[in-house]
Amino acid sequence: MTRKRRKRRRGMKRLGNLAAVFLLLVLLLLLLPASRQMEGLVSGKTGLDSAAPGEVLQIDVKSPNAVLLRREDGRILFQKGGGEKIYPASLTKIMTVLTAIEQLPDLDEEILLPAELFDPLYAQGASMAGFQPGEQVKARDLLYGAMLPSGAECCVGVAEKIAGSEEEFAALMNKKAEKLGMKHTHFTNTTGLPDENHYSTAEDIACLLDNALKNNTFREIFTSSRYSTGGTNLHPEGITFYSTLSQSLEDPTFPGGVIEGGKTGYTQEAGLCLASLAEKDGREYIFVSAKGEGNHQTEPVHVEDALYAYKAIPASGEGTD
Repeated sequence: MTRKRRKRRRGMKRLGNLAAVFLLLVLLLLLLPASRQMEGLVSGKTGLDSAAPGEVLQIDVKSPNAVLLRREDGRILFQKGGGEKIYPASLTKIMTVLTAIEQLPDLDEEILLPAELFDPLYAQGASMAGFQPGEQVKARDLLYGAMLPSGAECCVGVAEKIAGSEEEFAALMNKKAEKLGMKHTHFTNTTGLPDENHYSTAEDIACLLDNALKNNTFREIFTSSRYSTGGTNLHPEGITFYSTLSQSLEDPTFPGGVIEGGKTGYTQEAGLCLASLAEKDGREYIFVSAKGEGNHQTEPVHVEDALYAYKAIPASGEGTD
């Protein structure tokens, strides 16, 4: 009987040890994602992953902050100050348009642009699409007006329609940013006008654009170089918009590819900014840059950087040294 009891005790002890090891493994698995998340917070990185060492590109762009992303797997092929704080200027409107698309049940609904909306925008020198006080415009046309000519009145108009105020709409933008994992971004307005509490990173903007392009309506707007609105009460013949990128880009093609669309931005604080989409050899890429030197009257270094980065991507089947 004594031997049987000893065997039982040994068996129970072994089971106890196995259970302890199992619990330890479970705890390690649970803690690992949290530790990785903390690592991302400390390093200033988003959930985007770097490419394998052999795929990382060694290129020299002029902009202090830049990221090149391969869309098919979300890998960063190149980054320069990608996790550093930037002021996104009109790249903000990418989030404005995406949030509006998701919030508006009917894009053909007409929205009134009240007179009091315009004066603060005029006072700050905001870029405008060309609509007038008291104009009634379809929501869809306002979204094109926000993206292509970078119209601030379009952004504030849809924001007030959806949320009652620009501030409340900015709160919706921040919720969307949090959902997308944009840990180093905060919005205070819909236009990107200067505010020290309105900031992002090149990596966060790349993450935003990558996700926004999954929305077909957003993609259609973002990749348009020209758009004509329907008639309104103040513009019976409508208004024709042209993309600010297309005005700075004489030829969107480059060897093996084409720049499909983009959003430019500029304030004195933000410098020249650009978030663009390109296709090369059947693959899509996103390039984001910020703090480029110059202004609207100088050489478009942000556009030059994008072309340089896209050209540096090896053709299909080729590797990097």
